[in-house]
Amino acid sequence: MGGNLEATSASMRSIFIITGLGLCFLLFPGCAGRQQKIAQPASTPKEDKAEIKLASAAFKDGQQIPGPYSCDGVNISPPLEWSGVPKTATTVAITVDDPDAPSGTFVHWVLYNLPVENIGLVENVPASENLKAGGFQGKNDFGKFGYGGPCPPSGTHRYFFKIYALDGELPLKAGATKAELIKAMEGHLVLQGQLMGTYRR
Repeated sequence: MGGNLEATSASMRSIFIITGLGLCFLLFPGCAGRQQKIAQPASTPKEDKAEIKLASAAFKDGQQIPGPYSCDGVNISPPLEWSGVPKTATTVAITVDDPDAPSGTFVHWVLYNLPVENIGLVENVPASENLKAGGFQGKNDFGKFGYGGPCPPSGTHRYFFKIYALDGELPLKAGATKAELIKAMEGHLVLQGQLMGTYRR
């Protein structure tokens, strides 16, 4: 009987030890950190976010925009080309703005309702309301139709060329502002992309 008591006592001690360790892990997760490290799952790399690829033969992303495309030159629009527009899109819109302007973001170009079949714009798009290939041009913050090149008062400014793929034609006539375009695009954006160039006078 003494042997049974000893066995029972040993069993009870084992139960208390196991229970105590369990409570330790539950109430104080770090209490056994010195003895055992819990393996963490390996982190998986984030997938690259899909976007439309927008490029120009005149300058690369992050580089200075050449003088001819500024107010110091002939002030013509640079050539643009794009790829990666989703098949669900039916029209394309483009804006160009300068967030570094002293009075706030300054808009240099607004285009919309471009046919999705278009894969680019040639250099020197005429400053007309309608585009020959289809679509409209809005008014920039110079108060004119079409493109108005970089013309910073001082320092180096950034110019963001942004492209938007949309699931339908927007109910806008020629001459819309960027604010009107952004509002009309709500709920219709499929995918977008951008190209950034800099300019210093």
